[in-house]
Amino acid sequence: MSLAGVLEAAEAAAPVESLDVVARILKEQLGARSVSFLITDFTGSSVVRLGAAGSVETGEPARRITLRGTVYDDVIRTQKPAVEDSRHGALVRVVAPVTNRGDAIGLLELFLPAAPDEQVMREIGESAHALAYIVIANRSFTDVYQWGRRTSPLSLAAEIQHRLLPASLACEAAQFAVAGALEPADHVGGDTFDYVIDRDAVQLSVTDAMGHDVQAALLATLVVGALRRARRAGASLLEQADEADQAMREHGREGYVTGQLLRISLLDGGTEFINAGHPWPLLMRDGQVRQIVPKVDLPFGVRYPHTYRVQSLDLRPGDRLVMLTDGMLERNATNLDLSDLIVGTRALHPREAARALIGAIVGASQGHLEDDATVMCLDWHGTGHLQRDAATGADLTDASQPSRRGWSAPGQ
Repeated sequence: MSLAGVLEAAEAAAPVESLDVVARILKEQLGARSVSFLITDFTGSSVVRLGAAGSVETGEPARRITLRGTVYDDVIRTQKPAVEDSRHGALVRVVAPVTNRGDAIGLLELFLPAAPDEQVMREIGESAHALAYIVIANRSFTDVYQWGRRTSPLSLAAEIQHRLLPASLACEAAQFAVAGALEPADHVGGDTFDYVIDRDAVQLSVTDAMGHDVQAALLATLVVGALRRARRAGASLLEQADEADQAMREHGREGYVTGQLLRISLLDGGTEFINAGHPWPLLMRDGQVRQIVPKVDLPFGVRYPHTYRVQSLDLRPGDRLVMLTDGMLERNATNLDLSDLIVGTRALHPREAARALIGAIVGASQGHLEDDATVMCLDWHGTGHLQRDAATGADLTDASQPSRRGWSAPGQ
């Protein structure tokens, strides 16, 4: 069945059964003994196997499969399929990444009766690519995918916080790659991050609401809503900051939110930057990390006469920019050097680098953060790039260059 046929068959099924459609097609076409989809959880440190629709018991916690040291981890990290002999008799296991524009949604796992040839691998790759779109399209209609992403129950504050994050935590484009990661504290601290890609610019924001738990989540909701409303109305970066500040002063009940706003032109690479009382970002260039020290204005919502200043960042092709919240400076993690961590993860995709930075902070704090830890990692490739592999980040300026996956899925 063609890619269009797979998508049409999935759409004809109920949202919770769309995965079963792909599994059935692969079983019939490839003679697979079993086919399953594993979705990445919120932390990015484990996956959860979603069974057939009739076997999903959403009243029970999802069964977590830790990624560290597994073939699943290798496939997500490299975005290349893995083929290996199975312990199940003569079957061969194939694990392929299910990814859309750099967002590692999950994995497609098959057990085949024989080693796949190039044509079979191409079909598996196309199916995995189709599956990414199927998940994205159907997660709006059912909670099954949300259930699969949470390996522990969320508090009310954490539920609100997660709904404020972008639907995809990572994105690969010709001029840049961006990814964010957030680890809530034991008592949610109100961190958020956001990004959007317009025709001629990419905009990023990181915010941190004062306080903890539901009150902090409500303040975060207010400031994110104000920023998105202004942005979607075509407001400038300065107007977005002013509207967020006004919304906080009118409805924030004496609360405040720190934040950073960044806009990068996709036409000439020019930048606009506003810092509202937020920790300074870090920039890695040529293997060296330095702190960017911009002018700092007051947080959103502070009841004191103030204005916001639009500044410029010196961003060059090859740079990695790291925007963070003060939870990344956790007191229990004082022995960690963020600059060293950023240098040590420079070879990783921003998606993996962001998770590694968060993981180091969580590990140093023995899994108990006093404040949310949030990081956004942006790799700037420059405006001279015409096309990049949406999953691996390989430079495809030369249209003849093959994908580093070993096969090319339609649309990549």
